[in-house]
Amino acid sequence: MTTAGHPLERLRARVGDALFLKVAGPDGHAARDRIHLTPGPRWFAAGSPVRRVHADTATFVGGLRALLLQSLHPLAMAGVAGHSGYRGDPWGRLARTSTFLATTTFATADDAQAMIDRVRAVHERVRGKAPDGRPYRASDPHLLSWVHVAEADSFLAAHQRYGERPLTPAEADEYVAQSGRVARALGAVVVPETVAELRDVLDAYRPELVAGPEALDTARFLLREPPLPWPVRPPYRLLAAGAVSLLPVWARDELGLGGWFDRTCGGPAGSLAVRAIRWGLGPAESRDRWGENA
Repeated sequence: MTTAGHPLERLRARVGDALFLKVAGPDGHAARDRIHLTPGPRWFAAGSPVRRVHADTATFVGGLRALLLQSLHPLAMAGVAGHSGYRGDPWGRLARTSTFLATTTFATADDAQAMIDRVRAVHERVRGKAPDGRPYRASDPHLLSWVHVAEADSFLAAHQRYGERPLTPAEADEYVAQSGRVARALGAVVVPETVAELRDVLDAYRPELVAGPEALDTARFLLREPPLPWPVRPPYRLLAAGAVSLLPVWARDELGLGGWFDRTCGGPAGSLAVRAIRWGLGPAESRDRWGENA
């Protein structure tokens, strides 16, 4: 019996395909082929830190941590709550986010820039007032920097804890610098280039961060009311525990998170969840190799 015909391999393929389509959306296969197989120069070379990190299944934990951390900025959260429809269409938002990340990391330079242009056009339309009356706009460079540093810190933290091949200190600095290219293209101005600078910028935002009602609602939705069938919720709980365990202590305290299970078992739970996802989707190296000769 060939490997492809083995019942376990067929199960792995079915699980991986179902998971991929859930994250990438119903057009995920076509988008994947377009992103990886279209010939042309890329912003980042195959095997570079940003591609290694974003190809790894540890991004599932990193993405959830990023959403929780980003929610602590009231103005950023007001834009999400007022315009993204995260409760009404959570899977559509996830598919759009994952497609943006894949396009800017792996697609041709032309396609990456076209994606940036589309997102910037959307940002120009997202504006309003927060519950406390302060105006916000998604194109604000200060808010764009916050979203970026929270995301970069989260993906890096998840990769270093759960990734197949953690980065060396020099590679981690390179990851921060490479991910900053996308942030600058979106309009961010204060963009760190090293891990040390990333921590400094995060610390500089601390006085602005608070868990308002929208942030608490987001945490409750993501961690306690996920839009998933009941049989899938226990494995998702492991993934969520891994994300919560990676949050800074001050962020967990602000959001009222970090119960006994998360504190005691969050690390092992997250590791188990990431390994299970990796079993379904395959190793990160195989995904990073797509399009490397384009």
